[in-house]
Amino acid sequence: MEIKSGELIILDTAENYKIDLKERLVNFTVNAIKFLETSPCRKEYGVFRYQFSKAATSIGAIYEKSQASIPREFHARVAISLRESRETRFWYKVINKLHLGNEDTRRYVIQESKEITLVTRSIASKTKQQ
Repeated sequence: MEIKSGELIILDTAENYKIDLKERLVNFTVNAIKFLETSPCRKEYGVFRYQFSKAATSIGAIYEKSQASIPREFHARVAISLRESRETRFWYKVINKLHLGNEDTRRYVIQESKEITLVTRSIASKTKQQ
């Protein structure tokens, strides 16, 4: 992992390519919304659909805000992104136990939410000392 000019770039030395975290978070947000389109809109699911969509769409938005922050604010915003990603994972666990939405998409977004949580946790812990 490498930080350049306030942007996190994840380097995969085995494949030798770069993944821009901001773009990954945009894709995650879009995929979360698309996933919701595959799940039923029953009244009893309304609360968690709302909570899930708020948390999933906030991760990238808050991280994007962090890019224009001083170091102390950067850490605080990344910590908030981490909390939102953990909440998103919680709602994915509920969704998974209810077997809602497209199964392949559900598996993918659950895995991606785990990875995003790990990345934001790593950034938050590394910037805490600053």
